[in-house]
Amino acid sequence: MTDGVRAVCKWCKSPNDPSAASCTSCGAPLRGAELVSDSGWREAPRLRDMTEIGFGTGSVIQVDGEIVPVADITLTAADAVFFEHHALLWKDEAVPMSVAQTAGGGMGRLFGGMPFVMTFATGPGRIAFSRDGTGELVVLPMPPNTEIDVRGHSFLLASHTLKYQFEKIKGFRNVLHGGEMYMDEFHTTDWPGVLVLHGFGNVFERTLGAGESIMVEPGAFLYKDGSVIMNVEQQDLKTGMFGRNGLWLARMTGPGRVGIQSMYHHHGD
Repeated sequence: MTDGVRAVCKWCKSPNDPSAASCTSCGAPLRGAELVSDSGWREAPRLRDMTEIGFGTGSVIQVDGEIVPVADITLTAADAVFFEHHALLWKDEAVPMSVAQTAGGGMGRLFGGMPFVMTFATGPGRIAFSRDGTGELVVLPMPPNTEIDVRGHSFLLASHTLKYQFEKIKGFRNVLHGGEMYMDEFHTTDWPGVLVLHGFGNVFERTLGAGESIMVEPGAFLYKDGSVIMNVEQQDLKTGMFGRNGLWLARMTGPGRVGIQSMYHHHGD
């Protein structure tokens, strides 16, 4: 790397070799202007086919395809990833897998369509993941001592250095076709990690200032920083001769990032 020169990624702010075409931390293209709408939303980077992203102790994520993208992982012996088992696409025969039961949740988590177990794959070897829908992969590098909260059924895989728990979001029952809405919570401790999400349609992100709020439709919510406070609120709407009707929205209050997906998708929640 040239002394004193860094190509800073506009998406995740990681430094890169100035000759690199894509960020080695999140895969975002390093060339071209950042695309931001007039209302402040910026597009998640459209990862090019065969983009490679490093993590852990030499492991690599390669993004294959664009319409229904695949995360093709090469794991070193010191690294592992965890995931919901139905996201697995294929693996080398020699890659061992194991399961760890998630804490809490009971029957409510089962009826919400959330898994009781997380599946772990340990290197060395190759393993690949995808979701059964069109959309984008979003790679979120996580520095030490950070938290990202994700809509249930949206995370594709996470490095083994991340800690996982979940939370039921109160107030969303009977809003999403009678089901519950759960949020996955991912934490790092003293070690960095990487989180890969799948968003339906296109993914957009906005950074909120301290005390700044926006209202998000529940089906659009994809992820947020742990510093963003999320509260469910019912909007009381007059509907003429039919009286009143309630519209449920999620109030997001900064500081921190909020990610949304443009395609409303019901997947067990």
